[in-house]
Amino acid sequence: MTLTDADAAAFERCMAAGGVAVFPADTVYGLACAAENAEALRRLYLLKGRRPDKPAAVMFFDLGVALDVIAELGPRTRKALEALLPGPLTALVPNPAGRFPAAGGEALGLRVPALGPPMDKVRCSVLQSSANLTGGADPRTLVEVPQPIRDAADLVLDGGPLPGTPSTVLDLTGYEHDGEWRVVREGAVSSAELVALLGPPDRVL
Repeated sequence: MTLTDADAAAFERCMAAGGVAVFPADTVYGLACAAENAEALRRLYLLKGRRPDKPAAVMFFDLGVALDVIAELGPRTRKALEALLPGPLTALVPNPAGRFPAAGGEALGLRVPALGPPMDKVRCSVLQSSANLTGGADPRTLVEVPQPIRDAADLVLDGGPLPGTPSTVLDLTGYEHDGEWRVVREGAVSSAELVALLGPPDRVL
């Protein structure tokens, strides 16, 4: 099932209004809300049964927008992100400006999914997490999203079946200085693919 321009517009309106949406990412179905709306963040965490002190990733739908917003990233880290994203990967990057507190402290979890049109035209940033109850299975289809989450969400978008493998989580917090990177969770992008894109973890591009 393909999303439409109307779906993308409805998603942006939902985020602007402080809503919570169920949407198809490039891996599994996710929950999203405006990244800096405290009440929306509270609702998202409550829906999942997630501890409020547990960070989630901030998602942009266009890499250029992400790099413009997180302008303090160094040139090596930016080059790495340009090689890796968009794609099914969560990059942990330095966060000296303390942006998006719910997405981390000194390290910021950054997602730019490979969704293509029309969602790649969305310009807002969102806090996102998988659309499951904490500890539950990652939903590959909309019907696998728990019914209470679907019922409570302000918007539900059906993108059909998804790959079902969560994003790989990659720590790039030390990459700018020494070329080090570390896989925190292997998922849709393998370690071998990361070596092909970035080189060994002790060599800077």
